[in-house]
Amino acid sequence: MPALPDDPNAKGPGVDADQRKNQADQDGKFRRQASTFRDMISLGHPHFKPEKNRYVVYVCATCPWAHRVLLMIKLKGLEEFVSVVWLHWALGEQGWYFEPVDNSCEKDPHYGFTLLSQFYFKADKNYDKRFTVPMLWDLKYETIVNNESSEIIRMFNTAFNVVLPADKAAIDVYPESLRPEIDKMNEWVYNTVNNGVYKAGFATTQSAYDENVYPLFRSLDRLEEILSDGREFLFGSTLTEADIRLFPTIIRFDAAYFTLFSCNIRMIRYGYPNLQRWLLHLYYDFPAIFKDTTFLEQLKKGYSTAKTGIAPAGPIPIMMERV
Repeated sequence: MPALPDDPNAKGPGVDADQRKNQADQDGKFRRQASTFRDMISLGHPHFKPEKNRYVVYVCATCPWAHRVLLMIKLKGLEEFVSVVWLHWALGEQGWYFEPVDNSCEKDPHYGFTLLSQFYFKADKNYDKRFTVPMLWDLKYETIVNNESSEIIRMFNTAFNVVLPADKAAIDVYPESLRPEIDKMNEWVYNTVNNGVYKAGFATTQSAYDENVYPLFRSLDRLEEILSDGREFLFGSTLTEADIRLFPTIIRFDAAYFTLFSCNIRMIRYGYPNLQRWLLHLYYDFPAIFKDTTFLEQLKKGYSTAKTGIAPAGPIPIMMERV
């Protein structure tokens, strides 16, 4: 199965501000850019080997693709191997940037850069595509290892096992026995849910919006049915990659996609009790992984910059408590 592309976010040089706000193509449809850097960390790799204090992942609070990578770092205990550097939650005129607000710092602690684009040009001076997060950087070779979130999370699942404590190495969110089923779910969830909210939200014609908003809710209905037997995770009692990939979208749904992206047929909290139960279970029962990597107020402001520029007041409460 081919790797799935990440959030396009900022565009490259020569694109004006109005075009940055309009993520759709001329036919009104949003199409996601394929990621460019696709290397992998492994013990057998000639350059990118699993070592401490060598790798950095650049993220922002808004991006769900970056969020899934943060979840894997926390789950696998990779903090000594992969440090996290936060960019500002808003998408600026020149793409993602640093500013001393909330999680973000004034400038990159390693190179003093103020823009994510500077890393892309350091890795490739002729780079002419979008500057995306998450971006996995190697301090030793001073280049980008990978900027494809689906590959980064799968890499993090196993790449550092040889140097991790036994309990962390034993965690496997892509077990061999479930791989065909996980791949099958990943495919339709990505196309209609993870990316579906963007295809609906960034559509600039009614037909493009209609073409994507209804499949989005049909897939949410399908997920609701899967969870209707009371299972703990999408594949029963085992946390898998499918949960890791779905959580960042569902946690953003009511706070951002429902209001700002016009994905407003139903809210998760009122329209999907089983999905809501699953969401609250992850958020409250595994807070060090799920809650501590979620910044709802920041991401709500971040998404508003891509649309109206006005952050919505609701929903209230922004995160529901468990009953």
